[in-house]
Amino acid sequence: MIRRSIIGLLALAGAVAAFAAAAAPDEGGIRVEAGENLQAAVDNAAAGATVVLAAGNHAGPIKIDHSVTLAGEPGAILRGRGVGSVVTVTGDDVTIQGLTIEGSGRDVPSMDAAILAERPASRLLVKDNHLAGNLFGVYLHGAVDSRVDGNLITGMVGLRLSDRGNGVSLWNAPGSIVAGNDIRDVRDGIFVNNSRKNRFLHNRFASLRFAIHYMYTHDSEIIANLSTGNDVGYAIMYSDHLRIEDNVSIGDRDHGLLLNYANRSVVSGNLVRDGGEKCLFIYNAHRNLIEANRFEGCSIGIHFTAGSERNTVAGNAFIRNRTQVKYVGTRLVEWSHEGSGNYWSDNPAFDLDGDGISDRPYQPNDLVDDILWRHPSAKLLLNSPAIDLVRLVQSRFPALYPGGVVDSAPLMTPPTQAAEAP
Repeated sequence: MIRRSIIGLLALAGAVAAFAAAAAPDEGGIRVEAGENLQAAVDNAAAGATVVLAAGNHAGPIKIDHSVTLAGEPGAILRGRGVGSVVTVTGDDVTIQGLTIEGSGRDVPSMDAAILAERPASRLLVKDNHLAGNLFGVYLHGAVDSRVDGNLITGMVGLRLSDRGNGVSLWNAPGSIVAGNDIRDVRDGIFVNNSRKNRFLHNRFASLRFAIHYMYTHDSEIIANLSTGNDVGYAIMYSDHLRIEDNVSIGDRDHGLLLNYANRSVVSGNLVRDGGEKCLFIYNAHRNLIEANRFEGCSIGIHFTAGSERNTVAGNAFIRNRTQVKYVGTRLVEWSHEGSGNYWSDNPAFDLDGDGISDRPYQPNDLVDDILWRHPSAKLLLNSPAIDLVRLVQSRFPALYPGGVVDSAPLMTPPTQAAEAP
């Protein structure tokens, strides 16, 4: 009797152990096979648990309201139904990693995205995913201190560019970082509005309207990003106290870098090359430090307008631009700082004392430029004797030079610059 009881207890213990082993997650977490109920697995996962999606197709949408990691094995695809967002996050400390996510809706006001993080969510990590063919890739709507890192994000190529969403959108998401992503075929690569203390680092952008689009965002950093073949590289609007450093813009069609009502910022070490129109456009932007940049091969090196004042422009290289500077104004603006100016590839200068500074100031625009900017139809006379006469008279009477940029200490060689073309 006792022997049978012991055997029975051992058998019961074995069955319980076997059931527990079957119910418990393996070392990789709670594993969900393709076709199983993913939402139930997420809902039942304890805080801090990992839910692993096996290879194959998994049905969305899903919602995550507590701290879990959603991870994919190679070949795992999370597919929405074409309505709403595929993953909606409202909990803290959620990680989404290693998945292909596709199938969002197309409703811009509803912020349909591969991953939508809404308040009170915070500290979301989105890492190493392929977010393919969604309206928005990642939308951080009030999700503070989040990170979007190392993802491939592609948009809905069947829509007009103006109808697509952005690769990563941030609204009021201070402390968030977007780094190391490859973003293409969306409207704007990164769009940020009404935020602060954000960092955008080492991202790559192609086939977009704007690579990075800033609105009302302050105390933030844009560092070492690459924009190629977009309408505009870096569009900075209504934002203050930024660091815009070591970025590259190659072949962006309108502007490599735009500063519009952007103030008290540092623009340093950037490379803008072969832009279709303007390397740098400064519109009503004040008290910025613009140094050690290279503006090369654009129709206009820098267009400076709308009362932009108290900017320091020094240590830059202006190379092979059809027009180095476009500035329409009546007063002289000095572009050198503490005895050092900029390098101008069209400056036929001498340096007899060998100090690396030209022996005479450089003024990139003359009276003819001023006439053409104010009266574009005068281009018809560009090769006429009248224009030659204006230039001759100006050369004899330097006081006729219009107001504009003056570099009192132009450099003889281009300064070293951090950012390099790939």
